[in-house]
Amino acid sequence: MLAKLTAKNQLTLPKSVTADVGPAEYFDVETRNGQIVLTPVRIQRGDAVRAKLAELDLQEQDINAAVAWARQASGQAPVKSRRKK
Repeated sequence: MLAKLTAKNQLTLPKSVTADVGPAEYFDVETRNGQIVLTPVRIQRGDAVRAKLAELDLQEQDINAAVAWARQASGQAPVKSRRKK
């Protein structure tokens, strides 16, 4: 299947190709061994992310514990909170 590159470096992807990958408005673009590789990227809207976070019911101590764990796993020294109580 051919796609023509326009003078403005634009391509129109064939409908059959976009149907195979599903709905995507954005694509990650990279080159590999002289080929152009497009990977569909699904960007979540802010309200969807907020809804997911609300569903998880994360508390401040959960976030602090996760950050402490990540720092320990990466070998970083713990950082004392700079926030005034």
